[in-house]
Amino acid sequence: MKTSDFNYDLPEELIAQTPLERRDASRLMTLRRSDGALEHHHFYELPDFLKPGDCLILNDSRVLPARLLGQRLPGGGACEVLLLIDRGNKTWECLVRPGRKMKPGTRLSFGGGELTAEVTEELPGGNRLVRFDYEGIFLEVLERLGKMPLPPYIKEELQDRERYQTVYSKVVGSAAAPTAGLHFTPELLEKIAAMGVGIGYVTLHVGLGTFRPVKEDDIESHPMHSEYCVISQETADLINRTRAAGGRCICVGTTSCRTLESFAREDGHMEPAAGWTDIFIYPGYKFKVMDGLVTNFHLPESTLIMLVSAFAGREHILNAYNEAVRERYRFFSFGDAMFLY
Repeated sequence: MKTSDFNYDLPEELIAQTPLERRDASRLMTLRRSDGALEHHHFYELPDFLKPGDCLILNDSRVLPARLLGQRLPGGGACEVLLLIDRGNKTWECLVRPGRKMKPGTRLSFGGGELTAEVTEELPGGNRLVRFDYEGIFLEVLERLGKMPLPPYIKEELQDRERYQTVYSKVVGSAAAPTAGLHFTPELLEKIAAMGVGIGYVTLHVGLGTFRPVKEDDIESHPMHSEYCVISQETADLINRTRAAGGRCICVGTTSCRTLESFAREDGHMEPAAGWTDIFIYPGYKFKVMDGLVTNFHLPESTLIMLVSAFAGREHILNAYNEAVRERYRFFSFGDAMFLY
């Protein structure tokens, strides 16, 4: 199967640059997998498509304010560091700019010297290992000095960085938001729970690899990035009870989907688990546990549009995306949503 099989034409003006004032006011397109039928709704109507006895699985990862703007020492030239993976001993694997001036031994300063660092190693592929020096707790320093690492297609500065967090985010560690969950409000979650829908949480720390384009012509040749994820005993039990009673397991976001599908047994049974996953889901994949998916619209030719095509059918998905373009839906992180069932 070719990467070009997952392309569609998207006018640039449909890429949402700012979030709506009200999270659940976004539009919601529903897609019935059995026949490709489409309907247009708003996200606050999602409970109309859920049933008592279903369970909703959300990713509670919280975005790290991982983008640091500072100066190179001693000259004072500007630099940018984006934290990717904590390698221990105050050292992080990072993306850096300008790369040609960030050689091993380069010293850096952020926040007028509140945080300093040194580039210690250049890795294959261009990432750097950077060792930081600071007083106190690193996450608290980042909360003061760091900026949200918004996706490359968002050009406008985010005024309220909590709008790039889900209302249920808890476990800090993502380099990008699990954006399907941005549409939920506490009130909407309470309404869903009151219906008799179980709500469970997994953690998958989203990496910037989620934005990496598929460059190979043959999708099976694409090397998938790895991300760390956790399924608790409580969530595993909820999923097993739901399925045993005939309810549906509905994932919020491709990250929740990838977490469950990575660790489910072939018969769909879940056990608590933690570890790294590089699962790549594309058409032909047989889903083991997911029965429904709440998701945003995804980039053309991305691994994520391949995942939703595996679940709902490539023809149905491309038809839905072309309909969304005609109806002027808002796309990507701050855009509108789909419910595939």
